[in-house]
Amino acid sequence: MAVQREWLEKDYYKVLGVQKNASDKDVARAYRKLAKQYHPDANPGSEERFKEVSGAYEVIGDQAKRKEYDEVRTMSEHGFAGNPFAGGTGGGQGAGAGFSNFRVDDLGDLLGNIFGRGGRRGRPDTATAGAQKGQDIEAELHLSFADAVKGATTTVNVTSEVACSTCGGSGAAPGSAPTVCQVCGGRGVVNENQGMFSFSHPCVACGGTGMRIEVPCPACAGHGTEKRARQVKVRIPAGVENGQKIRVPNRGGAGRFGGPAGDLYVVVRTAPHPVFSQKGKDLTIKVPVTFAEAALGTTVSVPTLNGKPVTVKVPAGTRSGKVFRVAGQGVPGAGKSGDLLVTFEVEVPTKLSADEKRAVEALAKASATEGQKLRERLGAEAQ
Repeated sequence: MAVQREWLEKDYYKVLGVQKNASDKDVARAYRKLAKQYHPDANPGSEERFKEVSGAYEVIGDQAKRKEYDEVRTMSEHGFAGNPFAGGTGGGQGAGAGFSNFRVDDLGDLLGNIFGRGGRRGRPDTATAGAQKGQDIEAELHLSFADAVKGATTTVNVTSEVACSTCGGSGAAPGSAPTVCQVCGGRGVVNENQGMFSFSHPCVACGGTGMRIEVPCPACAGHGTEKRARQVKVRIPAGVENGQKIRVPNRGGAGRFGGPAGDLYVVVRTAPHPVFSQKGKDLTIKVPVTFAEAALGTTVSVPTLNGKPVTVKVPAGTRSGKVFRVAGQGVPGAGKSGDLLVTFEVEVPTKLSADEKRAVEALAKASATEGQKLRERLGAEAQ
């Protein structure tokens, strides 16, 4: 693996806001939180911060890369252990802590392993020669409000790169096979020595793949992949919100030369509901009541998303906009489900029957001074 110069300059643990000894789960949890916070769709203008967080997780979230990153940072912080050559092979005065018996060959091996130069005898590591991860792809999925709240298992149609059916993904014509690049020894990178450090850049001869295809496959022109429409089964968790992205690992574009497939990101589009809305794990609903019901109190049958109405008591004197919580009637969950938030809105009639008009006039006469008192509280006189 080629180490980036950025590894020596940036503290990825600080970028993700975790300690160096943080577990893989803590690192993933921190990344998900920051990625959601700084995703350009949710926070326009945060593209650079999102890239920084993603770049840090690409290294710290991979155990092999994290190990090499830690080794590079440790050597950098200790200045190669305060001159490991001081005092000879026996480790004289001035040798850094933990390097008292450090030898020149050991440093060569350590640098070689970390900076991608192979072993002491220059043997290239071709175990993963040429392996390239496939592209991440995106697809939209349209769900009804009810399916988004309850969760669903469905399929999405995607068109992406898949392994070539003619060459099986090798890129070489049938009857032939790719060969290891002689320039880079199959590593896909060529080292550039700069003093004690060795930085790598992609091999020009093989385009960074580590492999040479002498006779390209006629179907895919040596790429090893072809575009094809396919269906991917995805599980949408309960409570997904409109615009949210669901990651489906390894269901993206096909990798090359034995590399892993990319990921599929499903963008959920939720249809609005005529009655309900969603607020996190809670569902919301607005229920109209008459002035008389709000003033005298009543009980109201309120619909729920599961089709079974619940009875909610409206206390006497309830004001318009008052919210009542019905536990457990929101978004279902493995632990505690969300609630249903019922907002009562007092409806003012625009047309009155003769009986209703007489009743309202009687109420107005009985409470002739109430309006003035209410307005006096605001410091205004009744006109």
